Amino acid sequence: MAIKIITIDGPSGSGKGTLAAKLAQHYQFHLLDSGAIYRLLGLKLLKKNLLSQLDTQLKVCVQTAEKLDIEFKSIEDGLLVLLDGQDVSKEIRTETVGEYASKVAAIPELRAALLQRQRDFAVAPGLVADGRDMGTLVFPEAQVKLFLTASAQSRAERRVKQLQQMGVAAKIDGILANIEARDQRDTQRAVAPLKAAVDAKIIDSSKLSIDEVFAEMLTHIDHSFAISHSD
Repeated sequence: MAIKIITIDGPSGSGKGTLAAKLAQHYQFHLLDSGAIYRLLGLKLLKKNLLSQLDTQLKVCVQTAEKLDIEFKSIEDGLLVLLDGQDVSKEIRTETVGEYASKVAAIPELRAALLQRQRDFAVAPGLVADGRDMGTLVFPEAQVKLFLTASAQSRAERRVKQLQQMGVAAKIDGILANIEARDQRDTQRAVAPLKAAVDAKIIDSSKLSIDEVFAEMLTHIDHSFAISHSD
């Protein structure tokens, strides 16, 4: 029997990470935060002084991606992310590391190096994978594909609130500009641009709470799994 896979794609700040964790807990599935993988690679390349040499040291960067020592652990209040055995859960969520990830994700050779690493997360009893190309490229065979979007303004407001809760000072103008720039890079890149899969359910969360979106997702997922099971 095929492993059940739920993909959630969408732009930065749409809430897909929070909802993916809730879905993984609800269904007792494994969780793949693909955005975290790109952030981890960006952080690793920075630590090795390679981030500013992506063009001239591409071969070394690819080798670094292939050997990236990462681990995700589900904990009571979220996800523990380890790089080389060190907890970097908070460090990788900063806007700065998000910019690193966006630069890394725009390079085809680095995306290819991380592709199999992501696919290896698909093991029984099932997987919830969130990112930007989960349903279009990484898991095109997924039984359920969701595309979560929201206006840039609402995403910026959420991000400011999130950073403030982490004790980080943030101004919405700068956050909004970063989100719009990242959207531009993600949607216009040559390889695996951000877009909804043709068979994805699109949900606009601009005016919806997390609980409202979660309820809509559960209804769609349960219906889709029921159909696939009957097939």
